[in-house]
Amino acid sequence: MPERVDRETADAVFKAYDVRGTVPDQIDETLARLAGRSFVHVVGADHVVVGHDMRPSSPVLSAAFAEGATEAGADVTMIGLASTDELYFASGHLGLPGAMFTASHNPAQYNGIKLCRANAVPVGAETGLDEIRDLVVSGEAPVAATTGSISETDVLDAYAAHLLGLAPVEGRRLKIVADAGNGMAGHTAPAVFGRLGAEAVELIPMYFELDGTFPNHEANPLDSATLVDLQAKVRESGADAGLAFDGDADRCFLVDERGEVVSPSAITALIAERALAREPGATIIHNLITSRAVPEIVTELGGTPVRTRVGHSYIKAVMAESGAAFGGEHSGHFYFRDFWRADSGMLAALHVLGALAKTDEPLSELLAAYARYPMSGEINSTVPDQAATVAEIEKAYAGRDGVTVDRLDGLTLSHADWSINVRASNTEPLLRLNAEGKDIPTMERVRDETLAIIRKTEPNERRAPA
Repeated sequence: MPERVDRETADAVFKAYDVRGTVPDQIDETLARLAGRSFVHVVGADHVVVGHDMRPSSPVLSAAFAEGATEAGADVTMIGLASTDELYFASGHLGLPGAMFTASHNPAQYNGIKLCRANAVPVGAETGLDEIRDLVVSGEAPVAATTGSISETDVLDAYAAHLLGLAPVEGRRLKIVADAGNGMAGHTAPAVFGRLGAEAVELIPMYFELDGTFPNHEANPLDSATLVDLQAKVRESGADAGLAFDGDADRCFLVDERGEVVSPSAITALIAERALAREPGATIIHNLITSRAVPEIVTELGGTPVRTRVGHSYIKAVMAESGAAFGGEHSGHFYFRDFWRADSGMLAALHVLGALAKTDEPLSELLAAYARYPMSGEINSTVPDQAATVAEIEKAYAGRDGVTVDRLDGLTLSHADWSINVRASNTEPLLRLNAEGKDIPTMERVRDETLAIIRKTEPNERRAPA
């Protein structure tokens, strides 16, 4: 009987874009080893690169994956501790398929695997991940006659040099606070900012100690509660900006010199402008919950905006098809053609700091031109019957004058003065609401009206817990 993982467990942890679950009840060394063997078979690899984050379980799981890959006949290059974008760099730099062991911003008991083909091309459910899952369940991924070898290499310095070559920070000296949340930015930020030197940036580190138990706060900058310490430190130190990274450091949020959170849509628009300055007329990708200011600004600058669904596999696929120079998501993911179309929170941060260093303006003023419309941010509500609730929202709005409906991703309702998007979670009984308006009262009105339908409350009760 071949070694295998039961179907229920595999179905639970193999998601649309990656593998993710709790350790050791869902993800253990057996699953990791079988995943390594199956990955090599599905992508046809003779050599793969493997990295891991700072979670206590990551070294053991990544070693098991490497063992499985060698059983399938592939050689393995281990890069050790790495951010996810460092693994993407290694995949592109070395021209190898890659595996990154991380659960990103999830709590300490979780772990997972992000997989890519050579040059950081993502592997998702429709591009090989389902096939890998099925082989893990059957245990029938073939074992090669000759076992591959395992070697180690360090790509951190090359990664830092590559990023700074793409987005140099030159001009006035900046004071920057960076909150790594005890995640992998504590590994990459010293390398990147160390190369810049103290004459360019004074770096104030927060929670740089690598600790997968997250003793200070969750490494999830989408949760405003995790930004409180950073905001206070920026104000206290008189810093020019603050950077907040998630656990695997592929996402970055910013706060300005006032300690106010910067909209990722404004960052998208700023980086888009920089891309269009280098390449006039370029295509810029934005997902459908990004502010409508982004396509407006891209169009005004002579570029071509392209709207996509939420999710990195969709963004990267459209980038490949369109040749887009850059893509941004309102979740804090930013994608760069010159970084193998992969996402990098650090590279996005360097673009913002590079623009800031060239001006005497504070960050709040620099970004003011890109933040045209108030946005609600993503609001999650627990809803047992998501489809019925979405249908109720559409019925409430669709007949109104000037309202258009589209279903590219969930339900989007648009009006000249506002827009809302409601999307169901793939894994939980949640509805995710994003609202935008021409001004704060308009945004709040449509937000509250929609939440009243979702939560079966009166509009003024919208702050009740989900």
